[in-house]
Amino acid sequence: MTLVAAAPRRRLGASLLAVVVALLLPACASFAPLPPSSADDTFSGRLAIRIEPNGSDAARAFSAAFDLRGNPGAGSLALSTPLGSTLAQARWGEGQVSLVTPQGQRQFTGLDELTREVLGESVPVEAWFDWLRGRPWPGAPSSEPAPAGFEQLGWRVDLSRFAAGSVVASRLQPMPAVVVRIQLEAVS
Repeated sequence: MTLVAAAPRRRLGASLLAVVVALLLPACASFAPLPPSSADDTFSGRLAIRIEPNGSDAARAFSAAFDLRGNPGAGSLALSTPLGSTLAQARWGEGQVSLVTPQGQRQFTGLDELTREVLGESVPVEAWFDWLRGRPWPGAPSSEPAPAGFEQLGWRVDLSRFAAGSVVASRLQPMPAVVVRIQLEAVS
């Protein structure tokens, strides 16, 4: 085969690829919520939390690999370093919430108290089971779901990159602003 004959084939192949990408791109831009949660949901991936500066307080940031299992009533959230060393594991169920770290174990009255104590701000872990499935948590009112997300519990949940496994939740009020970025690796 000569180079002259190969050039039109490459152009035809590139044109077909462009058409396929143009047809599939709108499908990737939209998202469909995943099926209803089961009693033992499992989500894993990377988590980054940034608490914006507030007055004289400096910004705070935290990132880790995470493994979230169970449901809002009973479950666990494990955080680890990129090398796999466990940073912390929270467990909850039947009115008990505990946090195990290399420094020991602590008890809390709820997940809200745990996140406020550990992060300095409240983060709605109970709602994550639904938010990570691309829908509002049924435990609280929310704005009407839209293709790009919804608002719930004072948080704006951005699902614009949900098809790529990305969920971003931002709390603007009360101050300080808090941003939670989650990149999912596995959902079951």
